[in-house]
Amino acid sequence: MEHDHSAPTGSSTVDVLALVLRLALLLSTAFLAGGGLLRAPGQRPRRTLYVLGGVSALLAVVSAFAADVNVVALAIHVVLAVAVPVLPRATRWTSAALLVLVVLETSLGGTGVEFAIDTVFVAAAAVWFGFALLGPATTAAVRPGPLALTLGGLLVLAGAVRFGLSGLGFDRRLYSTLFGLAVVAVVVLPVVVSVLAGVFKARAYRFGVLGVALGFVAWSALGAIPVPPPLPVPGVPLLADEAGFPVLVSPQRPGRNVVHFPASAGNDLSVGAAGLVTKAVARPGAEGTWADVELPPGRSDLEIHRGDTTSVVEVDAGTAAGPAITDADAPECASAALGGLVAGRADVLSACPSDALTPEDGGALVKLVEFLAGRKPSALTLVEDDSPRGLAAAKLVRETAARTGLAVRPDAGPDTALVVVSGWSAGYTAMTRAAELQRLEPIHQYGLYLAPWLLNGPIVNAVASASLPLRFDPREATAVGYAVAVGNRFGGESPTLGGFRNWLGAAGSAGDVQIFAAAQVNAMPMYPTEPHATGMVMDRDYAGQWVPDGTIVPITSVLR
Repeated sequence: MEHDHSAPTGSSTVDVLALVLRLALLLSTAFLAGGGLLRAPGQRPRRTLYVLGGVSALLAVVSAFAADVNVVALAIHVVLAVAVPVLPRATRWTSAALLVLVVLETSLGGTGVEFAIDTVFVAAAAVWFGFALLGPATTAAVRPGPLALTLGGLLVLAGAVRFGLSGLGFDRRLYSTLFGLAVVAVVVLPVVVSVLAGVFKARAYRFGVLGVALGFVAWSALGAIPVPPPLPVPGVPLLADEAGFPVLVSPQRPGRNVVHFPASAGNDLSVGAAGLVTKAVARPGAEGTWADVELPPGRSDLEIHRGDTTSVVEVDAGTAAGPAITDADAPECASAALGGLVAGRADVLSACPSDALTPEDGGALVKLVEFLAGRKPSALTLVEDDSPRGLAAAKLVRETAARTGLAVRPDAGPDTALVVVSGWSAGYTAMTRAAELQRLEPIHQYGLYLAPWLLNGPIVNAVASASLPLRFDPREATAVGYAVAVGNRFGGESPTLGGFRNWLGAAGSAGDVQIFAAAQVNAMPMYPTEPHATGMVMDRDYAGQWVPDGTIVPITSVLR
């Protein structure tokens, strides 16, 4: 019978009751199917089969009130459970069908190898239950003693494969989590049963039935128990969900770390580490909230407080020193690492985007300055910072401007273009300042231009419109795919260039440079009641956007 095995969301009492009912239903049905399969032709059904048939049917009906159940599957289960003892001539056929139903229910939608080992374990356990119910002499077609060794071996093989597929390895999750204990049970109990089969031969069915039953319960429970998250790796930023919402810890080294929460997690958040509690606050140029924490060497617990609720995230900072990350660059560095984590990679964080100017970004800035030289502003107003990338970018802009005959000066003017090559914090400050000045007087009439790495929602949305030299189109499939992936994995977080590059990994390639304009506009404004074409997206805040509540479009052809 098919149940809904999605993550529990209701009362823990209801969830536990549903799990207990499910395990009791599967175990009683497996005993019933095994007994029906091994009943000799023409033999009168034993009273035990009638009892098991009634219990299985009753539990199936009761479980419908504790979990979402497919009505058709429920009806089939009840009919087969009653038919096994009631229809002696068709008992084996109905038992086989009931066993298939148990396999499907136990497999929980698994395919391939998982479905195969589910079939092996459930079938072997059912046959063992049948011999335990009816006695080893129930049929002359097989030799019960050697068959007991064979069944034990199949259970051991299935348990070993299940352990390999669990992804736990030989680590502390085997004994510190409920899922790990269940995996241990399905591995160890079949070994014990196989030893009994070797010692007691045909009598092993009676002595080993408890071990097989417990192993069957543990096997059936695996699909309903949450898989424990991977163990934290020192130096690899940690992406965790134990708090009920995503949490990013970077760089996960001894000393100062940043803890990041998406905006969807709320604002009433604080983080406790080494006895100190820090409130998570917004950071200039970055989405969500951030908290600075001091992690001690080795393993420790990070306490996440939201209102009156406290949850614990295990971290492991190791003993090696982490990279030197300035306070201003920490959010961009963590967001870049997030891209690799979303892609499923566990890379040690050894450097940040602000540590160096990449050839791709340097080339984009050269083409940007050459493009601005063709528009002939009186000067460029340059905003930089003291990071290695910021200093190299500012030097490159000045050299290119001098070569093309453009002046570079720090002060603003009405006939200038603003070029920002700093990090997120200074870039956000520069944009908010430019927006305020433009409300007071004509300034930067040749436009506001950002370095490629400043393509981030809070920065570009600080002004009505800003332009960037990019080597990719944020509207194309790969870029939208990353935007959707990071939003799904991290509570609606917007994409960033550093994260996009880490998400692409070695497969990424730099394209030609175009100038893109990001603006807070609705390209197709319509009234809520106004008819629109089928499939037209009316909500500006749809998944896959690089600019929240806005748009980004190319305003030049490829710059040669």
